[in-house]
Amino acid sequence: MKIGIINERKNPPDRRVVLSPKECKRLLKKYPQLTIKVESSDNRFFTDEDYVNQGVEVVKDVSDCDVLLGVKEVPIEFLIPNKKYFFFSHTIKKQEYNRKLLQAILAKNIELYDHEVIVNKKGQRLVAFGKYAGIVGAYNGFRAYGMKNKLFQLPKAEELHDQLMLIHELQKIKLPAIKVLLTGKGRVGNGAKEMLKGMRMREVTIQEFLTKTFKEPVYVQIDVLDYNKRKDGEVKDQNDFFKNPSEYESNFMRFAKVADLFIAGHFYGDGAPFLFTREDAKSNEFHINTIADISCDIDGPVASTIRSSTIADPIYGYNPATEKEVDFKNKNAIAVMAVDNLPCELPKDASEGFGDSFAKHVIPAFLNNDEDGVLLRARMTENGKLTERFSYLQNYIDGK
Repeated sequence: MKIGIINERKNPPDRRVVLSPKECKRLLKKYPQLTIKVESSDNRFFTDEDYVNQGVEVVKDVSDCDVLLGVKEVPIEFLIPNKKYFFFSHTIKKQEYNRKLLQAILAKNIELYDHEVIVNKKGQRLVAFGKYAGIVGAYNGFRAYGMKNKLFQLPKAEELHDQLMLIHELQKIKLPAIKVLLTGKGRVGNGAKEMLKGMRMREVTIQEFLTKTFKEPVYVQIDVLDYNKRKDGEVKDQNDFFKNPSEYESNFMRFAKVADLFIAGHFYGDGAPFLFTREDAKSNEFHINTIADISCDIDGPVASTIRSSTIADPIYGYNPATEKEVDFKNKNAIAVMAVDNLPCELPKDASEGFGDSFAKHVIPAFLNNDEDGVLLRARMTENGKLTERFSYLQNYIDGK
């Protein structure tokens, strides 16, 4: 079996890769029947030389490989017909801007496996960059807070080598006795929490966060039932929330009245209440002045996220009174960090972590006849058609 690691051609270029040089070396040693070729690239964090040094072949052309691995969408003109491709296609939610890509994949008889739908039998994702979005998002949140409040300057995450260096920079800053609110207990939320723990910031209970004053910075990590409540006042479990989101309303304002910095690392499901609305943000009691929105749902559950931002220009201001964008240093503005591709700022760690999961869960599926059904569940297209699991995309492809 021949695997090709493709050069990332989407603009701006992504410096991450599915398999690091060391991961390739490990796989080649473990599976002698495997061949891995790496398409030469100037954009990757890992250089061509890094791969060669680990005994991995670097080539100009990977068209003789059976399976092609990438991170971001492949531009249509570079798609090689009749191949198996793995990348984030950003089509499973019927994203308008990628309809032509999915049409081209079908026309070129490509078998597409989207990283986002590589799941186990319970539907839980097996490979993801979420942890690294959380790590960088938390760091960027403190960077934005320092700039917004003219307290300190942190270097950009992309200028630092790895997570340890990010933590080292955060350990140097002097924070006032602020309250930091973190939503989410999945990969993203727990990635962010690693940074708070790395800073040795004290974690407090919800009750303490809401009612006490502290002489040091503190944080609380909350989940869906902490910031949502049933409209009828009954207390039920998370399953009830996920099954009946319309029977809930937001209880987030109790946190917004006391928090200074909000790190949004939650997953937002269709039909769930917004955390806070534009009207909520107008309240004199709304105390948060900096938001790191890692989840980055535009005009969604975090009302101040009116657009995504970029690694080059990560922070903008939201004026609650006018509901418009302003300079984030404006005294009436909430500073918003809403970069939608955060793991790109930590390409080394993100690639190594992702590759470790990919090597563990996906590569064996090719060699054991897919005994756990990993490939079956992730296969979106086959023989020029959508597979049954993804047949819901037919109208989207047809432009209906």
